[in-house]
Amino acid sequence: MNTNPLRRSAGLMRLALILTTTIAASCVDLAGLTAAPPQSAAKPPQPDRRVTYSTAKNSQGEAVSLQLHMFLPENWQAEDQRPAAVFFFGGGWNGGTPAQFYPFCEQLAARGMVCASAEYRVKSRDGTPPTACVEDGRAAVAFLREHAEQWGIDPNRIAAGGGSAGGHVAAATGILPSDNATTRPNLLLLYNPVIDTSDKGYGRKQLGVDWQALSPLHHVAAEQPPTLICHGTADTTTPYAGVVAFRKAMTAAGNVCTVVPFAGRKHGFFNSPTFRRSLDGKDYAATMKATVEFLTAQNWLPVGKE
Repeated sequence: MNTNPLRRSAGLMRLALILTTTIAASCVDLAGLTAAPPQSAAKPPQPDRRVTYSTAKNSQGEAVSLQLHMFLPENWQAEDQRPAAVFFFGGGWNGGTPAQFYPFCEQLAARGMVCASAEYRVKSRDGTPPTACVEDGRAAVAFLREHAEQWGIDPNRIAAGGGSAGGHVAAATGILPSDNATTRPNLLLLYNPVIDTSDKGYGRKQLGVDWQALSPLHHVAAEQPPTLICHGTADTTTPYAGVVAFRKAMTAAGNVCTVVPFAGRKHGFFNSPTFRRSLDGKDYAATMKATVEFLTAQNWLPVGKE
């Protein structure tokens, strides 16, 4: 028997090292066997085509080419007479991207509509005020109507939609006074829109003395487009109270205005998780459901059944 304490201690240390290495290797193997690979996020939809609808000017007088990002339904033909919708992104008239409404366009195109998500001038890129946003919104609606035969669109069924400041752009095309009927949509789809630009709402600071001229709430009149509004009751950016006041005014004027409240939801709840990854998609699904139901109630869907 080996009784040398130094040799015995060294042997024990070697044994401990072997056991530690073996256990560590086993743990690595087990981790490799049991760990599930991360799920990749759904890829955002992409437009079928892009078309220039306007060439405008930025604050420096330089030309700005503005495009519609088009989503076309299956079996689409230019000879069709389909309902259409053009959407405007949010961003406080300062920024934003048409990609925000790609999911909306994709879903409605799958139901047979011709859809577009519009570029428009914003302050951060073009140095332009909110009035330019409204000008571009009107130009986008007019383009679809004037080119209805090219895009298989029914010129009497063109909707304008949008979220937040984009909701304001859409609402402005349908509610603010205009002598050009070509720029006016036949229906509005609004998601936590800027609807009241007074001190009680949003935009007074950005609009200054022009706030009332650009406030949809202050221009409600008879014979304005049927309107859907999906809005969070806890929205502190574009307060829910403004939407309630707008619905009251629209109803009193004899217009159709459906408000779908999302209890406890804040600004931006309606976005798809493919655009805003922090969202779980439940409110987006509910928003799309409300949108489809409203379009169905107005006999815009299902396509071909009107």
